[in-house]
Amino acid sequence: MEIYEQISSAVQRGKKKEVKPLVQQALDEGCDAIDILNEALVPAMSIIGDKFSAGEVFVPEMLVAARAMAAGTDILKPYLADEGAEPVGKAVIGTVKGDMHDIGKNLVRMMIESKGFEVTDLGVDVAPEQFVAFLQENDDTDIVCCSALLTTTMPEIQATIKAIEDAGLRDTVKIMIGGAPVTQAFADEVGADAYTPDAGAASVKAVELVSE
Repeated sequence: MEIYEQISSAVQRGKKKEVKPLVQQALDEGCDAIDILNEALVPAMSIIGDKFSAGEVFVPEMLVAARAMAAGTDILKPYLADEGAEPVGKAVIGTVKGDMHDIGKNLVRMMIESKGFEVTDLGVDVAPEQFVAFLQENDDTDIVCCSALLTTTMPEIQATIKAIEDAGLRDTVKIMIGGAPVTQAFADEVGADAYTPDAGAASVKAVELVSE
C-alpha cells in the first residue's frame, strides 16, 4: 500500500514531521493501527537496523529514524490499546551501576520497542538491587537488558546477574547484555543468555528469546 511505503520512507529518512501526518492520514483512510505498525513502522526500522549492522548507516541516522518511528507509534498508541494489541513481550533496560552512558541503551530500547515490546527504561547508573526490585514488582517481565560502555563497569553486569540469581529470579527472565567492551566470551563467562554487538541485532535477538 502506497501510504505504508510513504511512512516507511519517512521513518528511514528520519523525517519525524512527515511521519506524524502520514500515520494520521493512514488512520483517517481506515487503516488498522496494528497494520500501520507492522506493515510500515516496524519494517522501516528493520531496514535501518540491517543497514546499521552492515555499516551503511551510523548512530546519528539510527537515532533520528528511531525518533521518527516513536513519533508515529505515539499517534497509534490509543488506537492499539482499543484494538487490544498485546505487546510481543516485556523488557527492562538499564546502564549498569557506575556507568553514565545512555546513547547505546536508548538505541537498543527504541529498536526493541520497534519490534512490539513494552520496555521500561531504568536509566543509567542502575544498581543490581534496582533491577531485582523491578523484577520483584513486575513478575511478567521477559527480558533484562544490561548495558556497560566502560571496561571498569563490566563487572557490574556480572553483579547484576548474580543478584538476580540470589533473588531466585534467574529462571523467570532472559538476560541480554551489550556495550562497546562487551564480547560473546564475556557473556558466556557471566552466564548471560545473549550478547549482541548492536541495537539492530539486539531487537532481533529479543524476539528470538521470547519465542523460544
